[in-house]
Amino acid sequence: MNRSPAIVARSAAPDAIARLVADGIHPLLARIYAARGITAPQETRCAFEHLAAPESMLNLATMARLLADAIARRKRLLIVADYDADGATACAVGMRALTAFGAEVGYLVPNRFEYGYGLTAEIVRLAHARARPDILITVDNGIASFDGVAAANRLGITVLITDHHLPAASLPEAACIINPNQPGCAFPSKNLAGVGVMFYLMLALRAELRSRGAFRAGPSSLSPDPSAPGNSGEPNLAALLDLVALGTVADVVGLDNNNRILVQQGLLRIRAGRLQPGVAALFRTAGRDPRRATTHDLGYTLAPRLNAAGRLTDMALGIECLTTADASRARAIAGELDRLNRERRTIESDMQDEARTAIDNTDWSENFSLSLFDPGWHQGVIGIVAGRLKDQFHRPVFAFARAGSGEIRGSGRSIPALHLRDALDRIAVRNPGLILKFGGHAAAAGLTLREADFARFSTALEETARSLLSPGDLKRVIETDGTLEEEYCTLETAAVLGDGVWGQGFPVPRFCDEFEVAAQRLVGEKHLKLVLRRGGLAIEAMRFNYPEPAPPRIRAVYQAATNDYDGRTSLQLNIEHWEDVPASGPTHSARRNMSVEGPADSL
Repeated sequence: MNRSPAIVARSAAPDAIARLVADGIHPLLARIYAARGITAPQETRCAFEHLAAPESMLNLATMARLLADAIARRKRLLIVADYDADGATACAVGMRALTAFGAEVGYLVPNRFEYGYGLTAEIVRLAHARARPDILITVDNGIASFDGVAAANRLGITVLITDHHLPAASLPEAACIINPNQPGCAFPSKNLAGVGVMFYLMLALRAELRSRGAFRAGPSSLSPDPSAPGNSGEPNLAALLDLVALGTVADVVGLDNNNRILVQQGLLRIRAGRLQPGVAALFRTAGRDPRRATTHDLGYTLAPRLNAAGRLTDMALGIECLTTADASRARAIAGELDRLNRERRTIESDMQDEARTAIDNTDWSENFSLSLFDPGWHQGVIGIVAGRLKDQFHRPVFAFARAGSGEIRGSGRSIPALHLRDALDRIAVRNPGLILKFGGHAAAAGLTLREADFARFSTALEETARSLLSPGDLKRVIETDGTLEEEYCTLETAAVLGDGVWGQGFPVPRFCDEFEVAAQRLVGEKHLKLVLRRGGLAIEAMRFNYPEPAPPRIRAVYQAATNDYDGRTSLQLNIEHWEDVPASGPTHSARRNMSVEGPADSL
């Protein structure tokens, strides 16, 4: 397979850049924003009042009225959550807000190894046996739960679905469904995460309760304990924005303007120290300072620890971390989540090695897709393995693990050119009975097969990928923001960029420039630390998890970042990719003096 990527610079409309600069936005940021489709200054303002109006979400007001009636009649509510970080944060938002509103509410999160995903008939029966709920509220699932909703209806349990996944041709017969992606919904942010949908529901419910005179004057504390002092006032739902930001970034949904507002507001609260005890504990356990929180911290530091519970054991542990008011309990849970995450990394590393061995032993060079199955693989980690292989080989990838009873479960990740859920839908239509169940997004999806049908699915996926992709789609492209001018190659620039809201659909700024490698050494046995020269600048740089020495001159794709070490903050270029640039004349090769040292420090 040709793995050499093409490096391209994003284009930005000059008139859009000019409008942004005229509004006082820094020229570098103006160029970066314009290259991401920002054409007006107001699109850069992440004030809470610019959120999309709740009224535009189909059925939102109706569901709010149903919940207000249920609270008034002391109905028993049970949230059925998903087992990932989006589902956990959505559940926590619902638990915290509904409790503050005076509801009698609990939660149930399916163990992925026993029950699989979503509101299944088995989960409904379990919920009925354990809690005898009057109303089930799904978060981050339910839009494809036809059997589960039917089972609840037979038991006389009302089902309210809150979800954001793409629906099938028909919808479950729930009492009410809110989902920005369901037919007829005019809500402008189709990228809203499950936690975002739940947050909007709580906004609408508060408005409905307010109209009924449910709150006395003055704000409440939004404590998990409804009898706590101050909880008779109107709850301040902004107190939950740290959870909304975490779930939104963790679920890798598109960061459109509405999602950027939610994430930015959550980050502002985190940096100001107004965060849940569980979120604070996750920062502390990870050794990160919440006062300097970034989207990278949410997506790559906190989310993996939270997800580890759902991947290896039970996400109930993660939800308890996010809902407890006891700081010491939160710290204890965060420590256990950290341990689980270390265990997950070990399992993942072994699975990655096995997957690459399987690929190396097979001629995949002409394939448009990859399907992998190993009887010993861990069901909770296959999604990560699929994602890593998708990044490496730039093909849609499915990884499968045994699920018992002769079935296997697969988790897939896709490249931008192939909508993965639509591809599975096409396979299901053309191969009746092959896929037992499936669901997901454009970039990620899951499914269940009979183990005996793995080879048949692999063939069907390859045929579908070939029909929907061109050879050019399989060429990995690294998009950059062009050169970082020398006057902007500063610590101040790195700090400003680090404070931004970056992620899926609004990528973190990357730059591409040529450098002379003045010095380099290995630190921590697997990271390369360098000094790069460009013009009159000497700049420290790192290439993490890459022990191979750099050539004397490189064309590098990098991020401008801050490095905190030994009480000193400095500019550091984090290199993601480089190419050898042939020297035009004699140059000193930094290869000859490579050394291996311990933890990274300054050169």
